[in-house]
Amino acid sequence: MAIKELQAYELLREEGLSDIQSVGYLLRHRKSGARIMVIANDDDNKVFHITFRTPPVDSTGVAHILEHCSLCGSEKFPSKDPFVELVKGSLNTFLNAMTYPDKTMYPIASCNDKDFANLMDVYMDAVFHTNIYKKEEIFRQEGWNYHLENPEDEITYNGVVYNEMKGAYSSPEDVLDREILNALYPDTPYGFESGGDPQCIPDLKYEDFLAFHGRYYHPSNAYIYLYGNMDVEERLTWLDQEYLSKYGEKEVDSKISMQKAFDAPHEIYKKYSISTSESEEDNTYLSWNVSVGTSSDVRLVTAMAILEYALLSAPGAPLKQALLDAGIGKDILGSFESGIQQPSLSVVAKNANVGDKEKFLAVIRKVLEEQVKNGIDKKALLAGINSSEFRFREADYGSYPKGLMYGIDIMDSWLYGEGDPFAYVKQLDIYKELRDAVESDYYEKLVQKYLLDNTHVAVVVVAPEKGLTAKLEAETAKKLADFKAGLSEEQVKELVEKTAKLQEFQETPSTQEELEKIPMLTREDITKKCRPICNRELSFGNTKVLWHDVNTNGIAYLTLYFDLSVVRKEDLPYVGLLKNVLGMIDTEHYAYGDLFNEINMQTGGIGTGMVVFPEKDTQKMYPMFTVSARTLYDKIDFVFDVIEEILFTSKLDDEKRLKEIVSEQKSRTQMRLTTAGHSAAATRAMAYFSETAAFSDRSSGIDYYRMLDDLDANFETKKEKLKSKLKELMNVIFRQNAMVFSVTAEEKGLAGLEEKVTGLCEKLSLDKRTPSEETLAYGKLNEGFQTSAKIQYVTRAGNYREAGYDYTGALRILKVIMSYEYLWVNVRVKGGAYGCMSGFGRNGNSYFASYRDPNLRQTNEIYEGVPEYVEHFNIEERDMTKYVIGTISEMDTPLTARAQGARSDAAYFGHVTESDLQKERDQVLYATQEDIRALAPLMRAILAEDCICVLGNEDALEKEKEMFRNLGPL
Repeated sequence: MAIKELQAYELLREEGLSDIQSVGYLLRHRKSGARIMVIANDDDNKVFHITFRTPPVDSTGVAHILEHCSLCGSEKFPSKDPFVELVKGSLNTFLNAMTYPDKTMYPIASCNDKDFANLMDVYMDAVFHTNIYKKEEIFRQEGWNYHLENPEDEITYNGVVYNEMKGAYSSPEDVLDREILNALYPDTPYGFESGGDPQCIPDLKYEDFLAFHGRYYHPSNAYIYLYGNMDVEERLTWLDQEYLSKYGEKEVDSKISMQKAFDAPHEIYKKYSISTSESEEDNTYLSWNVSVGTSSDVRLVTAMAILEYALLSAPGAPLKQALLDAGIGKDILGSFESGIQQPSLSVVAKNANVGDKEKFLAVIRKVLEEQVKNGIDKKALLAGINSSEFRFREADYGSYPKGLMYGIDIMDSWLYGEGDPFAYVKQLDIYKELRDAVESDYYEKLVQKYLLDNTHVAVVVVAPEKGLTAKLEAETAKKLADFKAGLSEEQVKELVEKTAKLQEFQETPSTQEELEKIPMLTREDITKKCRPICNRELSFGNTKVLWHDVNTNGIAYLTLYFDLSVVRKEDLPYVGLLKNVLGMIDTEHYAYGDLFNEINMQTGGIGTGMVVFPEKDTQKMYPMFTVSARTLYDKIDFVFDVIEEILFTSKLDDEKRLKEIVSEQKSRTQMRLTTAGHSAAATRAMAYFSETAAFSDRSSGIDYYRMLDDLDANFETKKEKLKSKLKELMNVIFRQNAMVFSVTAEEKGLAGLEEKVTGLCEKLSLDKRTPSEETLAYGKLNEGFQTSAKIQYVTRAGNYREAGYDYTGALRILKVIMSYEYLWVNVRVKGGAYGCMSGFGRNGNSYFASYRDPNLRQTNEIYEGVPEYVEHFNIEERDMTKYVIGTISEMDTPLTARAQGARSDAAYFGHVTESDLQKERDQVLYATQEDIRALAPLMRAILAEDCICVLGNEDALEKEKEMFRNLGPL
């Protein structure tokens, strides 16, 4: 590699990074002072990001708004939304931008060299040559604006970030996280909300917004990261010639100041909103938070994360269990936050009361003192170390490229200019040191120093207040009314004109000339053949086996599938609970905490779950209970011993433990439903007509939550039924004739498996019951679920197959068109919602959804306009090609070994063949506008079912109550 010969750069460091099979280079651009890191290896999934230190000085969200606005057009790429145009027409494997408390990151990834270069060009131009200086409307659209269409109307606030943060501030967990950061570091940038507090966002002036860009978006303040298999010299030369050489070095004061340690703990009390139907009792969040070292001390950071696991996060961990036993809260949450300059450890009791605070603090101190005195459980520490090391070695981040995740981790040391910038990708020696330290008093000393003797502590209490959302909305309305009352007639007219001008800006599409400046691939650049399904059917005794022969680097991914079609519909919520009980309750030979630690000491994890495979062309479904494990080949025997321990000896009559699990599950399901309301509402709306969706809702959605809520409130009267149901279900689910075994591994990973699978099968139930004939679907309920949120999640659903239409790959293209054109423009850009999405399943199940949406009826009316839009769909051929490429990008996301196995399982159970996938791919590759227009009748069929479900603000839903058949609290 000839990096050192590039005259534009100074090579500061070159180092082999054997832990991730790479070579690392650290460079400085001589003229501009830009910092560059290169991690070179043979990974084709290339990653680039440019990051700026952006410490906020207030809570107006200027860094967050700028992140949105930067991607709304630039000098070289002047179309209104290059980001969206790239999503439509790129083979990217990742494309986004993120605002953190102290930095703003612009990452992209692609496996295609030409595409990767195109993406880099658009992003570099976006950050350095943004159009925000030319068009104030960008700031007003993405940040905030006064909305006034007619002089007699009330003024309101709108804006994408404004509504996004209203949604974020509707979540008590999000409120708590922000208050913890602000409370621990009040004299630093972390004392402000970088995302923007909705009460403060309208204080941001356009001039200050521009000044923020001018101050921080300069190469001297930039951190540029390149990862993967590429021509590094070519990319660095291009960076220099096209962008960096245009700038001289300048002094940018973006240093993140350190918070001076407190002399004594601080206490902060804040409120969050609950709906009028919720109780203020048992709804407070108590938290104890402590600042620990700096993020550049990677050994300390890793050790503290392991301590947090051993003391707090692992089931049965001493701190967690002591708080539960003391009756303080119903769910104990722990976290170690290291993505900032001064990391922090938090202990949170959810569903507690303000009066529990002193007891909460006393229990924490008592347990920590006992741990120092008696010694921390060595197995728990080893389990934490092994679990963390397994994840690091495996580098399986699901759909996220591993190079991206390395790049994010690296910023935890590189950004602050201290320590080793490569430290977070050189972990294996640290794990060895930490494993050796288990036999000493190293961890006990850490507890004494950082948790017991440390005075840099913040106690943050977030308590509920009924109607707080309505109160804040009323205050905002009054503030705006007073503001309007103080305006002259001329000033009111000016606001109406600015509103009209913004709407005109939003409704005026980019010119074809502007759009064509954005580089894109051609259909010829796309692989024509679909990705293969890697299923080989075997038999182990009477058990069907699906073997996925892929390179897993010595890890076996094992899944036992058990057919759930025999379970009655009223029992499905109990199946949902059972998957969270197994492995989390005592067995014959293990206390549940010891079992969990034993699993993590020896494997990458063993867990239970559920999945529903829809039949490709019908409403038929294949619901499965899963028992899954990931493990090195030499630990397979241990895995099967543990699975048998869990399936055959779990103590399902442990009432105390069952009560803890029910309370924790209620808490976490509630969190999930409120933060992913679009998903919950879409599933519920489809459950009105779909067996598949109804199964999901009953076992993990709104119906499941309601069962948990009732069980939690009436545990004493319902515990006998619960125990009886769980035991009955063990017999019903784990049957000999109901199991299919899946293994993803190389051939040597099959050694000894037949004996293990056959032995397990022989111990399963002989229950011979047949599938239930009950109808799971609910019928059309059209519900509005009222919450304390300040925004809505609005969904419509229906099924096109019921009207006689077939699936076609063109529907995948339409999903992209909806998400980044029709819904994007109308729901997000004009409507101000943070997100919009749609889905069209092979089985006909389809939906439209909005995310953190200030509107309700207006969004539903936009859905009603879909058929007409599709019927008159008319664009240039270049744009059609763009949609095709964007669709293929989604279909061709690189898969980890585990994901390849899961995809092949789904194809097997859903009866999807490789020829089906090839047909779908061809329908996408060769699609024309006529194919899109032909989908208009399908859209009419979907909307004709008139299935609507909304989660959102209780007052907003009440005002539109005629839209619903059923309206009430979640």
